[in-house]
Amino acid sequence: MSTPIEATTVKAAAPKGDMISTLANKWKSKPGSLIMALHELQTKVGFVQRESAMRLGHEMGVPLAQIYEVVTFYNYFKTEAPGKYIISVCLGTACHLKGAGGVLASLSKELNVPEGHSTPDKEYHLQAVRCLGCCGLAPVVSVNNKVYAKLKPDDGRHVIECIQIDKPMIEAEQESAVD
Repeated sequence: MSTPIEATTVKAAAPKGDMISTLANKWKSKPGSLIMALHELQTKVGFVQRESAMRLGHEMGVPLAQIYEVVTFYNYFKTEAPGKYIISVCLGTACHLKGAGGVLASLSKELNVPEGHSTPDKEYHLQAVRCLGCCGLAPVVSVNNKVYAKLKPDDGRHVIECIQIDKPMIEAEQESAVD
């Protein structure tokens, strides 16, 4: 595991103005495109920073209040930089029925943060998602696009340990089966 970073030193660089101008020009002439513009901004930067939202709104002719209506309504959007490891717990139907709520609770307890928040050191961000498309492997958790499958409700500690040694759950299970 990397050494913790002081929360006060973790600050994403503001996106370059020309990137926001390009993004605004791409979307402003398309009706109903605010969500797509914000989605692209978050994809490039990791979250919707206030200064970026203000600039995007100004260049698209959209009031900041309208931007924040969208950003705060949809739980996909983040207004703060997420942690280094984004832990997504699937709460889709298959995962829910197989105990994903317990997995989420276990991870929340291990990290000492509620769902939707990051740890103070910005190492981990815990979020619930509606479906990861791995229903046959339910319940699943995705950590920065690595899938941890067939979890049990109390596997939170095991997932964190796997992240710390940077191994997918399946590899870690195979190693323990060999021992």
